[in-house]
Amino acid sequence: MTFAVIKTGGKQYKVAANDVLKIEKIDAEAGTIITFDQVLMVDGEVGAPLVEGAIVAAELVETRKQKTVIIFKKNRRHNYRRRNGHRQLLSTVRITEILTGGAQPTIKAAAKAETTESVTEKAPKAAAAKAPAKKAAPKKAAETATDAAEKPAKKAPAKKAAPKADQE
Repeated sequence: MTFAVIKTGGKQYKVAANDVLKIEKIDAEAGTIITFDQVLMVDGEVGAPLVEGAIVAAELVETRKQKTVIIFKKNRRHNYRRRNGHRQLLSTVRITEILTGGAQPTIKAAAKAETTESVTEKAPKAAAAKAPAKKAAPKKAAETATDAAEKPAKKAPAKKAAPKADQE
């Protein structure tokens, strides 16, 4: 099994083909092929500092924010409390191939990236499947409102006054 160690976003990742990993945000659209040229190691070949002619090709699946991290600072007995939150932008990538010897990413890898359904494409389909069920109820309410507008309103029957019990 071939593997490589790449450097991106100030961090190092050990990757193999078809691995999915979250890295620092990359400015590109979902579905594009990205190449990592800072390859530190391929199989057993260690670079000094980089391996000559090695490239790792990947498909950008999506970019989204991480869960909120709360930063809380406090100094005892000094009435000092600070609360702050942070959401890091992360890109999810799927490694398509590891190339050596100056080879470029193949068209097959690009075509494979187009044919595979990414996470961002699955989410709208799932949301679309759920959406009609939720929207059906308001339509029924709208139909009943139009039916009520067409029919005359029913009057409530008049209540009879209770006989007074003062007379004895």
